[in-house]
Amino acid sequence: MNNTRSSLVFVNIIFFFPLIIGLFYIQEDPYLPFAQEMPAPIGGMESIYKHITYPDMARKAGVSGKVYVLIYVNESGGVDQVKVVKGIGAGCDEAAIEGVKASRFIPGKNNGAPVKVKLSLPIIFKFN
Repeated sequence: MNNTRSSLVFVNIIFFFPLIIGLFYIQEDPYLPFAQEMPAPIGGMESIYKHITYPDMARKAGVSGKVYVLIYVNESGGVDQVKVVKGIGAGCDEAAIEGVKASRFIPGKNNGAPVKVKLSLPIIFKFN
């Protein structure tokens, strides 16, 4: 009987422990994937490009293209985080991140109330 009881306790620990631990790691993403009114850069995309310097390494290597970034915009229009979804390298990814972080956005809104929203944008690097 004692052996059966210890087996049940062992099975319960093996089965339920990962479920209990998993509950601590489940976090809801506070940033919405879309909103009724999506965030937009104050001053348009030109305002982001004003903060971007074409990297010397990319210019010398002839690198051009689009860097796709995922921008986490908070309720006040500030940029909390920027992630590169698809980059082109040669310093362009980092330049895109810095340019976006230096920009301000009109916050996204649902039912007239500001909300946190994820926004995906292409940052284009091309020679003039």
